[in-house]
Amino acid sequence: MGMNAAEEARQISQVTTRLLNKFPAASRETVEAAVEDAVTHFAGCPIRDFVPLLVERTATAKLGSVLEA
Repeated sequence: MGMNAAEEARQISQVTTRLLNKFPAASRETVEAAVEDAVTHFAGCPIRDFVPLLVERTATAKLGSVLEA
């Protein structure tokens, strides 16, 4: 059995915190927007166990490209 919605939300929150630490130049709004975009991207994914990891990778890539531009 996969993770429940509350556990997924908790892990997504931890992703946001890690990305805020990883990209100190980014505003909270920028980081949250990148995370939300990634969450939306994987919304239809039937297997939720890996969604927080996929969200973190996707948001990291987006923030990296935005902040290094």
